[in-house]
Amino acid sequence: MAGLDDTEQPRGAGRATAARWSPAVEDERALEALDLFGNPTEREVPLPSRPESAASARRLAQVVVLRQWKLGPKVTEDVVLLVSELVGNAVRHTGARVFGLHMRRRPGWIRVEVRDPSRGLPCLMPVQETDISGRGLFLVDKLSDRWGVDLLPRGKTTWFEIRVTDR
Repeated sequence: MAGLDDTEQPRGAGRATAARWSPAVEDERALEALDLFGNPTEREVPLPSRPESAASARRLAQVVVLRQWKLGPKVTEDVVLLVSELVGNAVRHTGARVFGLHMRRRPGWIRVEVRDPSRGLPCLMPVQETDISGRGLFLVDKLSDRWGVDLLPRGKTTWFEIRVTDR
């Protein structure tokens, strides 16, 4: 399997390997997710707090950034990855039944928010090269221009913003 730098990566015996997501490939499932869950740019979209919801959130982010906002593949790929990380944290660490996804665009910026009912704050941890987990917020910190957490009376919203070039 080719890695990100086009070098071969070893496959572990008996391990499943996921195909690398590509925003250049049209994904009908993204449009299906939009029909099923609603448009996260119009309102916060509630998603069940299950591991498979990360795929739905990625698809929603893909269709919004690539088709609706007409931004490039690099921005789309970054947003999809960061959405996956925030959703994964919400599913794994909050004990919520449902979380919300909301996406906004204003001149020069896009903002993605994941709201959950936990008031526990996410923690940016130091990351070592050999770590196999715990890289989510590290990626959010490195790939976004800004990120943070807004505490709410019942829960929190974890968000990131990415600067974009308006056409």
